[in-house]
Amino acid sequence: MSSEESTRLGGASVPETIPVPMGTRDVLPEEMAELREISGRALKVFTQAGYGEIATPALEYEETMRLAGTDFAENVYRVPDKDGQVLTLRFDSTVPIARLAATRYRAAEPPLRFCYMQHVYRAIEPKRAESRQFLQIGMELLGLPAQAGDAEAVELLVSVLRESGLTDFKIAVGDVNFFAERLATAGITGAEKERVVHEMHTRDLVGYRRELAATSVGKADLESLERLAIARGGRELLEAEGAEQLIKLDSLLAEAGVADNVIYDLGLVRPLSYYTGTVLEVFSPSSGFPLGGGGRYDNLVGRFGRELAAFGFSLNLERLHLAVLAEQEAGA
Repeated sequence: MSSEESTRLGGASVPETIPVPMGTRDVLPEEMAELREISGRALKVFTQAGYGEIATPALEYEETMRLAGTDFAENVYRVPDKDGQVLTLRFDSTVPIARLAATRYRAAEPPLRFCYMQHVYRAIEPKRAESRQFLQIGMELLGLPAQAGDAEAVELLVSVLRESGLTDFKIAVGDVNFFAERLATAGITGAEKERVVHEMHTRDLVGYRRELAATSVGKADLESLERLAIARGGRELLEAEGAEQLIKLDSLLAEAGVADNVIYDLGLVRPLSYYTGTVLEVFSPSSGFPLGGGGRYDNLVGRFGRELAAFGFSLNLERLHLAVLAEQEAGA
């Protein structure tokens, strides 16, 4: 190692740059101050709307996180404990909050409103813009069913984004039930359905068309499902396709004055399997990647012992920060 590549400390050769694991990074003081500013504004919006801030352990028992469903195995880091128990790092904030709501708040009258800011940890093969560790800020609304709960969450999301300093954004909204029903009507179920849905949530339209072509659906259904994958628009799209639940939601969002921030995406499928209805993702022209997402998960809390309809969303705080900076620089 040359002198340009290292320094001498106590007689030992130390590299000038010591790498951190792929998918992680250091946050320096200036950026940390900006993150604190944005998160403080967002948390203020949550608390003013009646959402109490909570935090859950970074470590959960493996058997607890398994209740999340099929997503568990591919996302989680496992940590063996000295007593033989297997612990897992929190890969998702919704699952621990579902546990908390069903146990610590078992006798509380719904709806329950929680917000949070905490890190999550994903066991991934790092690619561009993917992280093993990132900071989430978000909310969970438990005990208020669709469409009232969906509308409250979307209205709150708009307020959080605006207060964070973002002015140009769209919230893509879809319905996993509507998409699943269209697949079932075409005769696509079981393993075929899983493969098709997987291609949709990765946004691989080539793979989606390939999986559809591998099924035995007729030409008319095939063409209809191919159109559905790229069907985006406003209320007129919902009425043309007969998406009744989203039409009801759109009416509530129009009453709240936030419908202009929403675009309906009938092919939107979120990667986590516990979603049961409305789903959403947040986009901004100043970012090449989604800033966050969420949706309705009416069956998850029941796995922990209390049946509660629920809706939640989270934002990747670091991506939101970069989007706000890019927007400010573009307008400077």
